[in-house]
Parts: sequence; structure tokens; C-alpha cells
Amino acid sequence: MALQRTNEPILNAPAVVAWTIAALVAIHAARTFLSSDEDTQILLYFAFIPARYDATSPLAGLFPGGFAGDVWTFVTYSALHGDWMHLGVNALWLLAFGSAVAWRFGGVRFLLFMAATAACGAGAHLLTHSGETVPMIGASGAISGMTAAAIRFVFEPGAPMGQFRKRGYAAYAVPAVPVGDLFRSKQIVTFLIVWFGINLLYAVSSLSLEGGNTIAWQTHIGGFLSGLFLFPLFDPRHAVKAAEVDSGP
Repeated sequence: MALQRTNEPILNAPAVVAWTIAALVAIHAARTFLSSDEDTQILLYFAFIPARYDATSPLAGLFPGGFAGDVWTFVTYSALHGDWMHLGVNALWLLAFGSAVAWRFGGVRFLLFMAATAACGAGAHLLTHSGETVPMIGASGAISGMTAAAIRFVFEPGAPMGQFRKRGYAAYAVPAVPVGDLFRSKQIVTFLIVWFGINLLYAVSSLSLEGGNTIAWQTHIGGFLSGLFLFPLFDPRHAVKAAEVDSGP
């Protein structure tokens, strides 16, 4: 397991993060070669469209994929992006915060966590955009979850952004901050104020726009909160600690 290794990583980005970004780039590049009609079909199959889940919508039952599509679009929307700028911003954010989470979780847990937080972000979007036909795409919901997971440990002593940083993988294996103690850390509180402040600006700016490409800030909030609270379920360090407690002295 990654947490047991002590050597310094050669590259800051774990392989799973690099491959995830490469896949996102490849998907977007492939879409640029599609016709408008073909790309619309991709969106209908894989984007998250709230009208899919509205039984009163005149489009109910007409979306491709059927029930399976109703399920997979909770995750697959995160693989699609509106343009290269949208993809670039998400890739940089994933590189910054997803890397820390991947070093701690390992590849499989990282991908499962990404899918779970993407689904929760889509759920938050559905609650606030019921019946809408505008497709929602982008990995920012899942990346918001990664960001929330990262702040649970990256500012701690010995962690990558904390004091007395440890070497190599040990820096990512420090004990995580319990949710109840988050507001005792000035660094975490400052980060939360900035992060939620940015999303508040997104919300305010969205009120002045009708249609068009708005930022799905509710998806960010849903992904972030799910990442914050789902963290222990995916954290191998948490599992090891629980096992030590169960085994006794």
C-alpha cells in the first residue's frame, strides 16, 4: 500500500492523476472532431440532464440509455467539458488537490472516491435544477470533493502544506483532522472562507444570467460536502487506525 512506502515520489503527480487528466484531454480532443449532431448525441448519452428524472417532463423516457443512462450520467458527466479553458482549469485543480488525495488513498480508492463525489455533486445539481433540459458537464464537482478531502490532512504538521513536513509518502499519511475540529485550524478556516466565497460569487453572477454557460456552483457545494464527510470511508489511514483500536493493546 502506498502509505507504507517511505521513498520520495519522483513526480508530484501520482500515475492515476496523470492518467485521469490524460483521459479527460483525450475525450475532449475526440469531441472536437465530431459534428454538432454527433456531439449532441454524446451529451444526451453522457451529460447530466435534470429533465431525465422529471416524470412530468414532455421529454420523460425519451433520453437515450434508459434506466442505465439515468444511473451512469451521475458520473459520466464529469468526463465531459465545455471547452479547453474549462478542462484546463479543472486539470490544474485536480493536479493540485487530487494528487495529495491519490498519494494517500491509492489509485482504486481515488477513482471510487472521484465517482462518489461526482455523483453527490450531480445530486445537488438535480435538487436545485429540477426539470431543466440544459446539460451539466465538467469534473469540478468531483474535484471539489477532492479539495475537501485534501484539507482534512494537508495542513497538518508533517503534511505537504503543514509545518515540519515529513519526507515522501509519510507526508500524506498524517492523521486527518476530525470534521468537528476543522474550524480550530486557521489555515482550514481561511481556505473555507475563500473557497465558499468564490462559489458565492459564482452564485451571484448566475442570478444575472439567463441560459448560456453558467457555473454549476451547486455541484461544487455538493461535491465538496460529500468529500468532506465521505473521506473516512475511503481513507486507508482511517481503516488502519480503526483496526488498531479494535485489536487492542
